Amino acid sequence: MAKDLAIVLNNGSINSAVTTALAAQKFRPILLHAEVQQQPGSRVRMAYDQQVGHFKPYREHTLAMPFLQPVQSDRTSATMISDPRVPAVLAPQMLELLPLLSAAARFAAHYKAAAIYFGMRVGSAGDDLAQATEYVQIWNEMLQTACALPELEFVTPLLELDPWQVVDVGFQVGAPFDKTWSCVEELGEACWACRGCRSREAAFQQSGKPDPLRVVRKV
Repeated sequence: MAKDLAIVLNNGSINSAVTTALAAQKFRPILLHAEVQQQPGSRVRMAYDQQVGHFKPYREHTLAMPFLQPVQSDRTSATMISDPRVPAVLAPQMLELLPLLSAAARFAAHYKAAAIYFGMRVGSAGDDLAQATEYVQIWNEMLQTACALPELEFVTPLLELDPWQVVDVGFQVGAPFDKTWSCVEELGEACWACRGCRSREAAFQQSGKPDPLRVVRKV
């Protein structure tokens, strides 16, 4: 019997790769990518395209969302680990996440998907985790009641994990870490000095695993 479909938000990050790998264990994924700006040679877009090639989803869609740029320019939140483009869960960055979830819900309704996966992560901190969990519950209530999609649900498999745990889970499910991007520089090579690169390096070191992307770049 064929697997049901699931929508997966994917921005080429570590969180996206692990989330997609987890979704693919149960569902045939349909990948959605929000393109903030069309930039030739963008490593973010390259990472997404490489993940599409790796996972071979049932369908994939790129959504032009240039209006997200002002929100994404704020990269100071402590909740953004391993990829500075991952939207923060709390406060004003919620403005970035909501249109993505709305688009995902519309695609899910079109494809009659069973779930919407996205790599939101806040870690084990009590207050942030409690608030984020409440948000997810509210979004599911809106989907299932207000939108009359009782069988559909938002799934956040990384929500309470620490960065090193995301890496550990990724190795367990075969996530393609060499096809991810974390650097704030979106052209050329990773700088390995920005906040995104340092967070990525720390996560792999704490997990005791080698970073395939770093190994590839050193060869």
